[in-house]
Amino acid sequence: MRILIMGGTRFIGVYLTRILIEQGHEVVLFNRGNKPAPVEGVQQIQGDRTDAAQLKDKLSSEQFDAVFDNNGRELSDTQPLAEIFKDRVQHFVYVSSAGVYLKSDQMPHVEGDPVDPKSRHKGKFETETYLAEAGIPFTSIRPVYIYGPQNYNDLEAWFFDRIVRDRPVPIPGNGMHLTQFGHVQDLAAAMAAVLGNSQAIGQIYNISGDRAVTFDGLARACAAAAGKSPESITIVHYDPKQFDFGKRKAFPMRVQHFFTDIHKAKQELGWQPQFDLVGGLKDSFQNDYMTSGRDQSAIDFSTDDEILQS
Repeated sequence: MRILIMGGTRFIGVYLTRILIEQGHEVVLFNRGNKPAPVEGVQQIQGDRTDAAQLKDKLSSEQFDAVFDNNGRELSDTQPLAEIFKDRVQHFVYVSSAGVYLKSDQMPHVEGDPVDPKSRHKGKFETETYLAEAGIPFTSIRPVYIYGPQNYNDLEAWFFDRIVRDRPVPIPGNGMHLTQFGHVQDLAAAMAAVLGNSQAIGQIYNISGDRAVTFDGLARACAAAAGKSPESITIVHYDPKQFDFGKRKAFPMRVQHFFTDIHKAKQELGWQPQFDLVGGLKDSFQNDYMTSGRDQSAIDFSTDDEILQS
């Protein structure tokens, strides 16, 4: 297949490009051209996706079998792209988010659960709805928390920053909230697995790791990945309602149970996560955190100190 990837030079797109090339597909990237392609020789079309006229000018004459939209956040990001290729592609794969789900007393989230109209990810659900109503042959992927080398969101690195410096790890609540991490390579493999699968057309799939983990358990898993005894770290629990952090982010995840059922993807896509949590965190620690020298970087722990001093 000839495949267009929106983005392709950061995190998810890097892994997806490599997998698709290994599978023998021809891959073309559309981005601003600020970073080199992750695989030598891959064609890049430079442009600004937020400019609908430019998007049409750059892509209307191109022919693709499939499109992967990895970085559309709002409907306005994706609609111009979808209109260009509406009747011209076999598959339009959209990266949504499990963040669209409405908070629930019953877990894990399954694909048919209600969505939160006030979610900061509501643009993702609006895009899914548009793709379905427009009759576009789409598949939507809903990851939970994505981790792994090249992660530009401070998730696992937030824990590593404290663990490698032997600092306490401040965790909101009692540390027993359940969450879920999925390795970026497993996510990319699931995305690639929808191609050529007619059963995936019009479907939504939760994609993440096999198991949920508590906040405390995640801290201990990060310690193990960093080569430390999980029992050696100091975890400090606190009530976030007692603090006014303003726009500061004291903890990298939502303080609630947040995890999904991934059986649908396993059954219909023939996909299986390859990384267990500690193994995936080791990959991130050894092949990103340490190699980038972040363990030697200056980190602002002022919010931590405010919590700890109280």
